Amino acid sequence: MFSKACEYGIRASIFIALNSLEHRRVGPKEIAKEINSPEAFTAKILQALVRNNVVNSVKGAHGGFEIDKKDIKTIMIADIVKAIDGDNVYKGCGLGLHECNENKPCPMHEKFKLVRAELKYMLESTDLESLALDLKLGDTFLKV
Repeated sequence: MFSKACEYGIRASIFIALNSLEHRRVGPKEIAKEINSPEAFTAKILQALVRNNVVNSVKGAHGGFEIDKKDIKTIMIADIVKAIDGDNVYKGCGLGLHECNENKPCPMHEKFKLVRAELKYMLESTDLESLALDLKLGDTFLKV
C-alpha cells in the first residue's frame, strides 16, 4: 500500500520521536540500522521529512535528527505519508486500472473506496507520540 520509502519514513519518524521524547538526537546511521534501511536511502528519506517539517535536522558535533517535543503529539502519520508518497494512497484504482472512477468503476471500486476512507481516517487520527510510546513500552517493535 505504501512505497518502501514511505514505510521507512514512518519507521524513522517513530524512532526519532522516541528519542526526542528522551531529549536525544539521532544520526542517520543509527536510524538506518534501527529501521533496517540502507543508509543512503535513509538519508534521502530524512531529507524529505526535513523539507516537509516532519523532523528537524541539527548540524554540528551534537547534531542529528529530532522532533520538537511539543510537536510529536500533533504530527499524524498522514503527514509522513504525504511527505514521502504524496496523496497517491488515497487515489487510484484498487485493481491498478488507469481509468477507474464513479462514472467508469472497476469491479472493486465501491469496496476499495471504503478501504481508502478507513485508511485515511486511521492515518489522520494516529499521532506519532502514541506510536513512539507503544514502542517505548515494548508493546510494538520496529524490527524483528
